Amino acid sequence: MLNTVKYSAVLLLALLLLGSPAAFAQDYFNQEAMEAVLDGNRMLLDNIPEVTYDYYTWVDHSGLMNGAMARNSFYRFIGDGNGFVGKQRGKLVEMINRQHLQDMRLGDRIIIPRLGQFDLDFRAYSPFPKYYAGGADFDKLFVIDKSIQAFAAYTHGKLERWGVVNTGAEGSRTPNGRYNFNWKTEFRVSSLSPPGERWEMYWVFNFHEARGIHVHQYAMPTGGPRSHGCVRLIEADARWIYDWADQWRISNSSRGYRSGRGTVVEPGTTVIVIGEDPAGAPSLFDDRDGYPQIRRSVLPDNPMDLPAGTPQQKYFDRVRG
Repeated sequence: MLNTVKYSAVLLLALLLLGSPAAFAQDYFNQEAMEAVLDGNRMLLDNIPEVTYDYYTWVDHSGLMNGAMARNSFYRFIGDGNGFVGKQRGKLVEMINRQHLQDMRLGDRIIIPRLGQFDLDFRAYSPFPKYYAGGADFDKLFVIDKSIQAFAAYTHGKLERWGVVNTGAEGSRTPNGRYNFNWKTEFRVSSLSPPGERWEMYWVFNFHEARGIHVHQYAMPTGGPRSHGCVRLIEADARWIYDWADQWRISNSSRGYRSGRGTVVEPGTTVIVIGEDPAGAPSLFDDRDGYPQIRRSVLPDNPMDLPAGTPQQKYFDRVRG
């Protein structure tokens, strides 16, 4: 198992790019802290409730007009008076808002689950439906929605997991369409690394062989598309996908799709990329009559209706008839 030493290179690169430790703390998710939010309190899918959201205005109830005091007031509020519990719940608030709480200023407004609806299975806060009829015939289906910068993993149309992503920035957009997971490796140095640098990627799973596009763990900005075409993930998500999804099956057979790594006789888990790239940070919410309402992903009625993303998908489409 890879250990947390791997973060040093990623952190160093981010610090060099951003210029200061403060900037790093403000602009990037703390991936280790988020793992407890992503993996905690697993529930039966049918038992996961619908979550209602409220606005919270950043105020200092002490009257001192102090930002740190306002943050402590917020932690006590969402923690039912317990600031420590509030800090843990604050990680969920950061993820659903794509906003670090330390960046909040007096008078700012943030979106929170209603009190009593914290500490649920993370799928309760999903912008994806719990059940996806279009995915019912797929043993596994992986969805990347660029418009909300999020992914969903379905098993026979039932939501297994969702999480945040960063897709390709302008000039190197992650292409829309239908793909399959191909090969995977726990560690890889990006071929786009500048001279003298090593862009280290972990829990790598390729879905576009020709362009070298993968999902993988990497430093995760809280904003929108930032990668060179790949799909960045928080480590807990990347590791889970690495174990959950299926690779293609390579054989010495003369019949199959000829790839750069051999003859593919069975494609891996289906991957679909949908949505339009946001101009900046994505928003998971719309305002409806003065209340925040989560913005749902618009999934295709049938994933197979999406255009094949590479010749590999076109080949297997022909084989299926």
